[in-house]
Amino acid sequence: MTTTLAPNVGALKQRDTLRLCTAGSVDDGKSTFVGRLLYDTKSVLADQVESMERSSADRGFDGMDLSLLVDGLRAEREQGITIDVAYRYFATDKRTFILADTPGHVQYTRNTVTGMSTSQVVVLLVDARNGVVEQTRRHLNVAALLGVRHVILGVNKIDLVDYDEQVFRDIESEFNEVAARLSITDSVAIPISALKGDNVVERSTTMDWYEGPTVLETLETVPVVTGRADDLDLRFPIQYVIREHASDYRGYAGRVKAGHVAVGDEVTLPGGHTSAVTAIDTTDGPLGSDEAARAGDSVVLRLADDIDLARGDLIAGSQRPEEVREFAATAVVLTDKELRAGQMVKLRYGTALVKARVASVERILDLDGVADVEAPESAALNDIAFITVQTQAELPVEDYAARGAVGNFLLIDQSSGNTLAAGFVGQRLR
Repeated sequence: MTTTLAPNVGALKQRDTLRLCTAGSVDDGKSTFVGRLLYDTKSVLADQVESMERSSADRGFDGMDLSLLVDGLRAEREQGITIDVAYRYFATDKRTFILADTPGHVQYTRNTVTGMSTSQVVVLLVDARNGVVEQTRRHLNVAALLGVRHVILGVNKIDLVDYDEQVFRDIESEFNEVAARLSITDSVAIPISALKGDNVVERSTTMDWYEGPTVLETLETVPVVTGRADDLDLRFPIQYVIREHASDYRGYAGRVKAGHVAVGDEVTLPGGHTSAVTAIDTTDGPLGSDEAARAGDSVVLRLADDIDLARGDLIAGSQRPEEVREFAATAVVLTDKELRAGQMVKLRYGTALVKARVASVERILDLDGVADVEAPESAALNDIAFITVQTQAELPVEDYAARGAVGNFLLIDQSSGNTLAAGFVGQRLR
């Protein structure tokens, strides 16, 4: 058997790239789903397919165990090693894709947060025999927190319930209810069998009652959103101050997190100061007067005025966020160490690192949708908590936007240096 690669590299450069993420509970079939997606889009090499076929036969598997294409970390899982997000790449005639394949166990929720944080679309799998479960709700909540609005629910293993339409409709209805409550506005449920190939890439010939798109058709038609961070006001956290006394050179190095900046632009600085950008230096030399540095670009800004700035300071546009010492946020707890009211931590916001205090843990989101836990004593691993944070120094914080271009932070344990929680300024779900 010969399996061809996706279209040539030159052709792919002309296409949009969509970033997506898989999520779901353990044993909902994510590995088989990703394997099916790669196999049916001809995105695996012939020797990989041959190896999979041999391994499947050696295990007595009836057909091909497509999970073997992507489950190379299984041995690490059995050894108790923490599994990170695995990134897969595939392409069709219409666009290219970067897929973040996240682990499903509840203890790896933090890895799911990582995968979703850079994705525009989440493909959330559920087992048709189990329907929407707590982990489904957890992943939907995380998607909503991270600003994901496109969610595809793959009701997998539909063949194990005899392709029953009513089973699918009941799951679809419950999913739509949860998604609507979380303001996930663009969602679709699709009945699939990753094992058999139904409605993943190829349309099913078994479910004549389903007339909607396949998963791949949906992925190929979701608009690729670009420029969301570009559309915001300038945000340039200073990472390093470059000084050369012999030439009196002073530049501020960092990455443009949002907006854009060009030579001659007026910018706002801490303390109410303003200045103008006199030069923008890059690794390829200075930008011309008709060029701009945009979100994602790493550059060095030079300013007209000699103002004392340091790492962690923010160079912004005219819509500079207010500097505060207290703000409300939502936090996802990432470690076994609980988050408690009164706890002293370090807070990483942009390039700034300051001492802070968890002033209050107001409530913990109930993922079953029954009743949130009000005024809890603490928030534990994988909890999504609404908190208030106080900082030792004023920070120009603002509400989370543009998939983390602004408004995200980390809470760090002062003694160990471990990350305790990832936070989102101003976020509130229901």
